[in-house]
Parts: sequence; structure tokens; C-alpha cells
Amino acid sequence: MAVKIRLARAGMKKAPRYRLVVQDERMPRDGRFIEKIGRYDPSLDPPFVEIDQEKAKVWLSKGATPTQTVRNLFEKAGIPV
Repeated sequence: MAVKIRLARAGMKKAPRYRLVVQDERMPRDGRFIEKIGRYDPSLDPPFVEIDQEKAKVWLSKGATPTQTVRNLFEKAGIPV
């Protein structure tokens, strides 16, 4: 089973908010996830990013691969990928 750290869309139409989730890569984008590790709201200025760094580091050490967008968010938060 390949595990990814990705964004799952939440919020309303035309006002997206995202959850950073750990998920089996075979699941749909907004489907069942293993664990929620953060939030991202790009509509605010500056964009709101909240990441549980301990959980993120644990999942990265277990071999979870972040998507490119999540990788960018991790770099801005100072989490080594």
C-alpha cells in the first residue's frame, strides 16, 4: 500500500479550503483518509497554513510521499522533506 500526504478539498463552492491528509493513493481525493495532519486556506491574505509538524515527520519517516503542493507547504513551514 502506497501512502501519500495530499490535500483534500473542503469548504464551499468557489471558496475552497483544504485539509492535509495522509491517504492511500488509491482513494479518491476527498475520500477516506488515515489521518488529518493540517489545514490550508488559500483565500486569506496571507494564506493560512497549519501543519502538525510531529505527525508530518512521523509519516515522512514511515515512507509517505507528499504531493508537490504539500512539499511546497512543508518547505515554507520548515519541515525537511
